[in-house]
Amino acid sequence: MKKLLKASAALAAMLSTGPALAAEITARDVAKTYADIGEAAFADSLETAKALEAAVKALVAKPTAETLAAARTAWIAARVPYLQTEVFRFGNPIVDDWEGKVNAWPLDEGLIDYVDASYGTESDANGLYTLNVVANPSIRIEGDVIDASVITADLLQDKLQEAAGVEANVATGYHAVEFLLWGQDVNGTGPGAGNRPATDFDPANCTNGNCDRRAAYLQAAATLLVTDLQEMAANWKEGGAARARVLEGDGSTGVASILTGMGSLSYGELAGERTKLGLMLHDPEEEQDCFSDNTFNAHYNDVVGIRNVYIGEYTRIDGSKVEGPSLSDLVKAKAPDVDAELAARLEATYAAAAALKQRGETVEAYDQMIAEGNAEGNAVVQALVDALVAQVPPIQRAVSALGLGDIAFEGSDSLDNPSAVFQ
Repeated sequence: MKKLLKASAALAAMLSTGPALAAEITARDVAKTYADIGEAAFADSLETAKALEAAVKALVAKPTAETLAAARTAWIAARVPYLQTEVFRFGNPIVDDWEGKVNAWPLDEGLIDYVDASYGTESDANGLYTLNVVANPSIRIEGDVIDASVITADLLQDKLQEAAGVEANVATGYHAVEFLLWGQDVNGTGPGAGNRPATDFDPANCTNGNCDRRAAYLQAAATLLVTDLQEMAANWKEGGAARARVLEGDGSTGVASILTGMGSLSYGELAGERTKLGLMLHDPEEEQDCFSDNTFNAHYNDVVGIRNVYIGEYTRIDGSKVEGPSLSDLVKAKAPDVDAELAARLEATYAAAAALKQRGETVEAYDQMIAEGNAEGNAVVQALVDALVAQVPPIQRAVSALGLGDIAFEGSDSLDNPSAVFQ
């Protein structure tokens, strides 16, 4: 389902006739808090990406089990603030058009590097399924011979990302870095993540060949991630295009963007494509952070991000808080019952996500939870899906209460047409 965003210019007039709180908290106040949260969260994403880049450089300079572990830890830390920005993707075209650079998935990892024999040698959907840029200094894409003798950010971004028009040709972003740090997870729905050795980056003690080129690819991808996040962080600062858009006019565009993000991420994206689909298929290939087995954290932080923009509060990586007039304040002024229901649903979803995270940390990874026959693990994942779906109707009622016209949320076959998933 395509996104549709229609903000009502009548919102300011409606607020002026409401209770005292409505006169005190305006749509523009709420939009400013939203923009401030966006600025802080993308700034934190940038800072943690810089820390990841530094850890990658240390790994390449001295490839050991310790430097590899440190780079993996930096990657997991970098995911926390970024995932809390995902609610900004929907309803903000500037973010949505950019997002594929940094978070596209799933990816056909054979495009990048060596893969296990179980991966196969070809795909009807992707002629570059096993291109293996790391192993080949000269590559051919749609008849064009491309010099890949030096692996650079430009090569990844301009020649490889979505090469031949195939979305699964993901050459940049968090998941390309993740694959290079962990390698394939060949455990299916059994225990264990990817287990790439540090010697894959050590030309002096090289395993699996092309260690210098693999290290060059990893460094280029990490540097490009920083560059891309610098672009988006600037968009939310004073004078940035994303901030200007949500603050335009009376702030109704910003308020509508918040609700669009909440509804679309809750329903079609997170409940549907990222969670229910994999649960239906019992397929570990349908988990987002699949190489690192970090998916339980990914889902948790997406849920935190949804709640952040409703309550108007974000906790930064240094522990400080960004907070201000919230969408909750605005909805409460117009329809206290809607705000109470939505707040309760958001807390229930947070509890379900926290339970998923706890299980991921103490019992089993997400790919094990969705395994066929794992009734207990399946139930924990399904509980999150149910909670996410249940919070969408009060989000829709909040749209109506604020007079925002028609806002359509992202859909998913796994929720809307389950039979299509198995065709």
